[in-house]
Amino acid sequence: MHGLINNTLQCFLQDTYGGETWAEIARRADIDPPEFEAMLHYEPEQTDQILDSAALHLCKPREAILEDVGTYLVSHPNTEALRRLLRFGGVTFAEFLHSMDDLPDRARLAVPDLDLPGLELTEYAKDRFALRCTGPVPGFGLVLVGVLRAMADDYGALVILEYEGWNLGCERIVITLIETEFAEGRQFDLYGTPVDHRRAAS
Repeated sequence: MHGLINNTLQCFLQDTYGGETWAEIARRADIDPPEFEAMLHYEPEQTDQILDSAALHLCKPREAILEDVGTYLVSHPNTEALRRLLRFGGVTFAEFLHSMDDLPDRARLAVPDLDLPGLELTEYAKDRFALRCTGPVPGFGLVLVGVLRAMADDYGALVILEYEGWNLGCERIVITLIETEFAEGRQFDLYGTPVDHRRAAS
């Protein structure tokens, strides 16, 4: 498992629940020292150990923790760089969705040996999409649910997300875009000056 994955879990737990909580989760997971280097590789079992330990310590299902990780990746101040990368995918939430197919390739430009699951977006009705996530390890789709929910809020869009689970190496998320401008989105600094994405679209 790429160290960036485990490092992200570590940062999420530290930033969300505090250093002492992370230290206890790492101790229960038998992670010693309780640090992950982002550019190293680790045994996949360690990721499962962290998630199992976190679920037990926090009294939360693994599924909820994974979705919270996705939300964290977009909304926390420490992950602003990733939010900016995602916002460059489009001026509107619908444009952002259509950029998801290219996300694994864009990630590999920054981290060449990072092997993210494949993503495929299908628009099969007006304002209704299906995002397929294919890969050997289940759970990444749940992280994507958190990312999509946070990005919808970022754009000010109202969406319904339906996670259909894992089946034969594939996770599927159904996305229904109810309203593009449901609320005021977060400002996005595109060229050094804060801009409102709605004005940029007009």
